[in-house]
Amino acid sequence: MKGIFKIIIILGLVGVLAMIRIYEYRFFYDPFMYFFERAYQSGETVNYTFEMFSNLFLRFVLNTFVSLLILWVAFRSWGIIKFSALIYAAFLTVLFPVFMYLMENVEPGQYLAAFYVRRFLAHPLLILILLPAFYYYRLSRNIED
Repeated sequence: MKGIFKIIIILGLVGVLAMIRIYEYRFFYDPFMYFFERAYQSGETVNYTFEMFSNLFLRFVLNTFVSLLILWVAFRSWGIIKFSALIYAAFLTVLFPVFMYLMENVEPGQYLAAFYVRRFLAHPLLILILLPAFYYYRLSRNIED
């Protein structure tokens, strides 16, 4: 695939990630967003439902899928995709239960840890680490596309 064509596709996929973020309030019922924006400062609590956690999980899955597509377009390597999928699965396996625990057991006013764990789950931060890391790996090994 030609370099400019790859860049256009990757920019389009980054646009998809941006659209997920822009329309998060419309498509994802996530009271945690409202809670962390306003409610926690006034000492309010959130009554948790399964749907709240399932929508966070759905956002993670969508962001992961688009991020893996970006990595596929950039590198065309099943090894990179498998390794990245394992990293995403490990993040989900570790961070999702931690987030649930923090939201259930942390005292009011001590929600900062839960806020940042949720941020790792709800936003595609790993692609910002993986894309340059694999690019550097390719450069250091002189691997051609």
